[in-house]
Amino acid sequence: MSQKKIRVMVVDDNAILRQGLVGAMQFEPDLECIGEAGSAEEAAECYEDWKPDIVTMDYRMTGETGVVGTRRILEADPEARIILFSVFESEEEVWKAVQAGVQGYLTKNASAVDEVMEAIREVAQGGTYFPAAISQKLESRQQQEELTARELEILEFLSAGKSNKEIADHFDLSPSTVKHHITHIREKLGAVDRTQAVVIALKRGILHMD
Repeated sequence: MSQKKIRVMVVDDNAILRQGLVGAMQFEPDLECIGEAGSAEEAAECYEDWKPDIVTMDYRMTGETGVVGTRRILEADPEARIILFSVFESEEEVWKAVQAGVQGYLTKNASAVDEVMEAIREVAQGGTYFPAAISQKLESRQQQEELTARELEILEFLSAGKSNKEIADHFDLSPSTVKHHITHIREKLGAVDRTQAVVIALKRGILHMD
């Protein structure tokens, strides 16, 4: 009796990278690519039709991110098994992916083909796959305090060089309230001033340079 193959859906907005992964699977007797998607939106739609055993999902794509795509698929099927691929490996990026429900996280720059295949097999069997470097980032992130939605908004304004008054005017807050929020942001990030808070937020992936 022939071995049942692990059915994989590959999601990436870069056709060359998709084809590379699909091509690599052709040499694995227990793996089979049953379909490709070029966006998170398309992946969520196709998942319902294909019902793959594993979804490999790119993090940053045109339109919705892989994190949003992961949430959409898991809302439709909580048993879905998803591995996220990314060129990013900041604490915040990894944390968002895990919070969304991925069972594996690999960086495109560091992952060899053999490791990708190993991750697919491990997650298909009900396990998880987070390399040591990714696990360390998760541990570090778990020890940090969450920024509130308002604090994240104010942090974005700080990164744009806005003054306390400009921030207060935009959000219809008092200057003292804005100052209070900035103090909390600095404390949570371990920053001595607003400039360092922005630098730390960029380093951790909480903020991104456009």
